Amino acid sequence: GSLIEQLTTEKYECMVCCEVVRIVAPVWSCQNCYHVFHLNCIKKWARSPASQAEDGNSGWRCPACQNASVQVPKTYTCFCGKVHNPEWNRNEIPHSCGELCGKKRPCLDCPHLCNILCHPGPCPSCPAFVTKTCECGQTSHSVRCGQSTKIHCSNVCGNTLNCGKHSCTQVCHSGKCSPCQLTVQQVCYCGSNFKEVLCGSNEEFSDGFGSFSCQNICGKKLNCGRHNCKQVCHPQPCQLCPRLPQVVYRCPCGQTPLSKLLELGCVERKICTDPIPSCGKTCGKPLSCGSYEFIHTCESLCHEGDCRPCSHTSNIFCRCGFKKKVRIWRGGFFFLIAAITFMCDKRCNKKRSCGRHKCNEVCCVDTEHKCSLVCGRKLNCGLHRCEEPCHRGSCQTCWQTSFDELTCYCGESVIYPPVPCGTQPPECKKTCTRPHDCDHPVYHSCHSEEKCPPCTYLTQKWCMGKHEVICQSLTLPYVELYSTHTEQLGTDKFVNSRFRLLNVGDCSPCVTCCPSFQSFSLKSWYVIRILFCILLKSTILFFRIAAISIATKLTDLQLGDSVEISRLITKKEMKQARLQCDEECLAIQRNRRLAEALEIDDNSDPFKIRSSGPKYSDLLKEDARKDIKFVSDIEKEMRMLVEAVNKGKHTKKSHCYPPMNRDHRRIIHELAQIYGIESVSYDNEPKRNVVITAVKGKSICPSNTLTSVLDKEMQSRPAPPLLHYKQTDKTSGNSGLSKPLKEEPVIDYFDVQD
Repeated sequence: GSLIEQLTTEKYECMVCCEVVRIVAPVWSCQNCYHVFHLNCIKKWARSPASQAEDGNSGWRCPACQNASVQVPKTYTCFCGKVHNPEWNRNEIPHSCGELCGKKRPCLDCPHLCNILCHPGPCPSCPAFVTKTCECGQTSHSVRCGQSTKIHCSNVCGNTLNCGKHSCTQVCHSGKCSPCQLTVQQVCYCGSNFKEVLCGSNEEFSDGFGSFSCQNICGKKLNCGRHNCKQVCHPQPCQLCPRLPQVVYRCPCGQTPLSKLLELGCVERKICTDPIPSCGKTCGKPLSCGSYEFIHTCESLCHEGDCRPCSHTSNIFCRCGFKKKVRIWRGGFFFLIAAITFMCDKRCNKKRSCGRHKCNEVCCVDTEHKCSLVCGRKLNCGLHRCEEPCHRGSCQTCWQTSFDELTCYCGESVIYPPVPCGTQPPECKKTCTRPHDCDHPVYHSCHSEEKCPPCTYLTQKWCMGKHEVICQSLTLPYVELYSTHTEQLGTDKFVNSRFRLLNVGDCSPCVTCCPSFQSFSLKSWYVIRILFCILLKSTILFFRIAAISIATKLTDLQLGDSVEISRLITKKEMKQARLQCDEECLAIQRNRRLAEALEIDDNSDPFKIRSSGPKYSDLLKEDARKDIKFVSDIEKEMRMLVEAVNKGKHTKKSHCYPPMNRDHRRIIHELAQIYGIESVSYDNEPKRNVVITAVKGKSICPSNTLTSVLDKEMQSRPAPPLLHYKQTDKTSGNSGLSKPLKEEPVIDYFDVQD
């Protein structure tokens, strides 16, 4: 009904072209999902590579239900398929012929055809009623045709079971009856053993002598009445006695017929118990100890019964072939056991497949030498061990995963599950919140280690002699001076023994730094603890402490804030470390005084100093001259980025550079400041890269690029003078051409932006 309404009102859309299906347009309907498509659209779809089935041999797939079809539709037919190119009639369903459908209904057991007019979609269920019998066939009921439900009555089934002897006792049911569950007793062929089996099973078969073999010796009396059957429990009657006179025609070894022995005077046999005459020759029967290459025979005279064991000797090798032994043949069974059990005591020294352990197998015959031990090495997580068999190369990554959130100590930074085993806690830029031994300000960030870094806060303390105040960190090394009482060692021994230094690390301080050291009385000396440090060592440690304090404020520096470092240096050092003003500083001061006199605003630019172009540092120019192509490409990319963000709709636009070295990253950071672009470095070495972001209204393109400035400087630079070689004395060994001094490398220990 929905299909008819949509097709009539022209609201149905083709899934291929997404256009409305008109009432006069040729269409095709899928017989599996009943979706309607334009005929031309479904033709194009069937020929396209996207419509082919996965196996490539099943034809093309329907766009809606993915049902595979072999033939491509070529003609426009009505829904029932009887009329080609049906004409549209206002009183009929679009694309139908207006006649009875007549298609077979989807129900398998419905014999009636569809009796409504040609229509889209599936045919409705059959309205007719038919009479059906129940599953056991004892009762019948009237139901709708095509009804898939089964009819069951309350009577007992009563059908004969598979055994053919008993009847089904279940209530009326569907399907076949269950096999008979009764058990019957069976006897073996020889009649000595019994067993129970299900009635009607294949094991119930009997040939009249029994139903199965118990695999024991039969033991029944033979037809002679004197001997028993020596065969394994078997069906059918036992064979004739093998010693009857009418069965035996030759001597025991089989070389001479009995008729010939009778001519020589042997007594004729009457019954099976009479002995079989012997020919007197060597038996010669092959023994079971031999092989295809060497056959051993019986050396006894012609006899009845089994042959004696072999008396020959042979060399038997161990499994690996390292040792051999001389063995006496005692039949094939003994030889087989000896060949399997004989092993030498040599241990294999070859490496196993893992390359770590030796084989050490006794009398080894293995060729691959696979290691059966467990690897047991620690995985990359450091917590679990490898449970795979011992192998070569690196172990696989730990497969265990945690589904709990992994946080830093303060809980600000979080890694959400699943978290691979061994993942370190996330980095946190917040200040450390762990309890500390001192109450000084904390300068380091949150960390995952249990112990915090040493306190770097400087305090002022008196020396042990109360002579001067020194700046000391809580983590500075100290020295303990010990001696023995002079009454025990004597003054000379005490002076010669000097002092012992404890807990000074790599520092070798002088113990005579105290001015009053000589005034101490040796007799009253027991234990003295003096805190001191050498000038050089203390200077290095002081700068390390200052570097740590500044490094903890890198985030503030990146955001443009300032860091107070006056507490880290003294006033004297500040005066010594102050930079001298150059010509540029003097020009700035002169312009400032002139602007104040003329009452000119600092934001104005009357002399067009700022619009004349950016100021590039000498270090940046020097680096650019080394790789002018790299700088040109960077500036070109930055100009394109700034122009794109200023002309486009977005307020920000970013660009990611490939991984590069530290010098190239510094050039990008400096150029980004000139262009007004944000720059941030990501990842660790050697894959550390820079990402720049241009902001609309903030990022600008300077009038003079760095490459153009370098080109102008090269053009204005005078030509280099000619080199003149100076005549020198041969004995001096020095040439007149002096070598240029090697420049000291500039090391930036605090690359803040990087």
